[in-house]
Amino acid sequence: MQHSRPYCQSATTKEQTKKTTLGYRTFRCRECYHIFNERTCTPFNFLEYPTDIVLLVVLWRLRYKLSLRDLAEMFLDRGWVFTHEAVRDWETRFAPLIAEQMRAKRRGQAGRSWYVDETYIKVHGKWCYLYRAIDSEGNLVDSRLSEKRDMEAAKQFFKQALAVVGYAPERVTTDGHDSYPRAIHETLGTDVLHRTNTYLNNRLEQDHRGIKQRYYPMRGFGNFPSAARFCRAFDEQRQFFRFRTTMKQSVPLAQQRMTFCQRLDTLKALVLRA
Repeated sequence: MQHSRPYCQSATTKEQTKKTTLGYRTFRCRECYHIFNERTCTPFNFLEYPTDIVLLVVLWRLRYKLSLRDLAEMFLDRGWVFTHEAVRDWETRFAPLIAEQMRAKRRGQAGRSWYVDETYIKVHGKWCYLYRAIDSEGNLVDSRLSEKRDMEAAKQFFKQALAVVGYAPERVTTDGHDSYPRAIHETLGTDVLHRTNTYLNNRLEQDHRGIKQRYYPMRGFGNFPSAARFCRAFDEQRQFFRFRTTMKQSVPLAQQRMTFCQRLDTLKALVLRA
């Protein structure tokens, strides 16, 4: 079996009979004689635990209302011994990687009608603003945590959203904050219809429940970088595992389970190729 050498890129390699302690295959390059394994030169190299276990820990941390110690205890019952600090370190290292892969996969998939609003997130005892946008079918457009609520923060959010979606919307619905009109015209263009209607924006107010319900058990964040990292990764995984494609679509439980398993396998493949 041929397996490309990660350093010299030689294809003349030979698989060894000996595997790593975690069961990963090892190879020997016939040109430079280095021995390497399947995880060499990947973000998961030198981890003391299998890649799929680490990915599962990070995903459960993002998706479910579990503390760092909850996760360590749950995996202890399954024979994997690590501390809550290890969970924290894995979240720091791999949550951005997971979020970026999900983000790249949904690029260009948002609708032409955006609903934009901010919600409050407490970081180190201070209230910050989580800008979020969804389209008319409830799909995520983008999210961004900001320490301020002003025109510059709004412009940065729209620039980021435009970069991930790839095109400007036809209309944007916001609340009546003074920063939005100029920010929309300068970043998205003067042809975009801007609507300010609290009633029309109720769907986004309801959608904020996702991050709110996950955030409350954590009792706030210790610092701004960790809060920004978590909020983005949470929204990305929530959209990635969203079963509905339209607002009122009914998805049977059996199909939800099958879709979840399929997307989990897809996520593992995406991250391992990163």
